[in-house]
Amino acid sequence: MIDIAVRYLHYLAVFTLAGTILIQNMAIKRTITREDIQNLAKISTVHVIGLLLVFVFGLTLWLWVGKPSDLYTLNLVFHAKLGLFALLALLSIISGIFFLKNQSLESNSIDVPGLIILCVRLKLALLAVISVLASLMARGIGLSA
Repeated sequence: MIDIAVRYLHYLAVFTLAGTILIQNMAIKRTITREDIQNLAKISTVHVIGLLLVFVFGLTLWLWVGKPSDLYTLNLVFHAKLGLFALLALLSIISGIFFLKNQSLESNSIDVPGLIILCVRLKLALLAVISVLASLMARGIGLSA
């Protein structure tokens, strides 16, 4: 029963993460208003909470509940998924710092550096690839013989 609850919470956290990434992608532009940057800072906070929850519930599924941990530990696709998740987290930190740092500026419009836009766009692409890897893992692909 605990396995089902943790898995469900993991899915909810993934959906939260996906939603915040989609919102960031829809809102980001070369120049944004002060209101937009304040909203993006709030979304970034929810995004980080989603990241942490995905990590905590994923770690719980890996090490304590559900399938045996060796099923994940020995899976090369799982290692690729972990690496891409770490990259997604790094990109989230970079863009999140920019949003939080600039939310209190007095200017009515803020120029967004290309690096920040690239970070936000890459997070969406990484999320898509991670989803494919999760699907492959569920089918046992990547297990060493």
